[in-house]
Amino acid sequence: MLVSLPLLGAAPGGVPAATAPRRVVSLNMCADQLVIALADRSQIAALTEWARDPDLSFYADRARTLPFTHRSAEEVLELRPDLVIDAPFRTRAVLKPLKARGVKMIDLPHNDGVDGIEESIRLVAGALGHPDRGEALIASIRAQLAGIGAQPGRGRTAAYYQRQGYLTGTGTLVDDMMARVGLVNLARKLGRGELSQLPLEQLVLARPDFVVTEDGTRAGEDRSGAMVRHPLLEEALRPGHHLYIPQALTVCGGPGYPRAVAMLADQIRRADERK
Repeated sequence: MLVSLPLLGAAPGGVPAATAPRRVVSLNMCADQLVIALADRSQIAALTEWARDPDLSFYADRARTLPFTHRSAEEVLELRPDLVIDAPFRTRAVLKPLKARGVKMIDLPHNDGVDGIEESIRLVAGALGHPDRGEALIASIRAQLAGIGAQPGRGRTAAYYQRQGYLTGTGTLVDDMMARVGLVNLARKLGRGELSQLPLEQLVLARPDFVVTEDGTRAGEDRSGAMVRHPLLEEALRPGHHLYIPQALTVCGGPGYPRAVAMLADQIRRADERK
């Protein structure tokens, strides 16, 4: 668990305590999670509306009592922030007056995987004036990943299959998770990019050892999720080889990443025990 540390002064990589931001606005769902993990509560002027959504946010419970916006430039201007994180392109132009007044604006690195997660944590922690908290969070993530143990995937193939038949491919957070537990992404074997559609019949013919889907698709009844619950897919898989990870753990790389990897590894081990 991350322990909040007091502001004691300037620390390596961070802004001095006297100039640390006091009104921080996050305009990015992934930035929300880092702000919640690293900022003082009093520093948070607003998160996005998605921060409270348990289907999308790892920290939905903690965000429930925190202020939020719908990411409009008008809302941001009214909040008089002194730090804005990851403003969307359409909002950035309207926020030029803030930047002209010296309001700091930072963007998260677009780099999935542990290296990208650590880079984002250091960037946000330093901008908030809490670089020590960033290093503590990074150390916690590394320790959790080390505690997962040996890779249970053993080079077997897995497909991350989403609603409407989308296959998550290479260069993604999910691809990184698979590699970390010793699985080979089917999309990589098929030469697919980050996201592509794959008909259910082709998925079954490819015969992956595991299929990974969002946790919510287990009970959902909407048509867009019907493919990942199709009897044809279940018949093609061995018992226990349909794996589930909550979407809130795969949308953003951040504090929830180790839990997603641990869940994936644990389900693979349980599937092997069923033999």
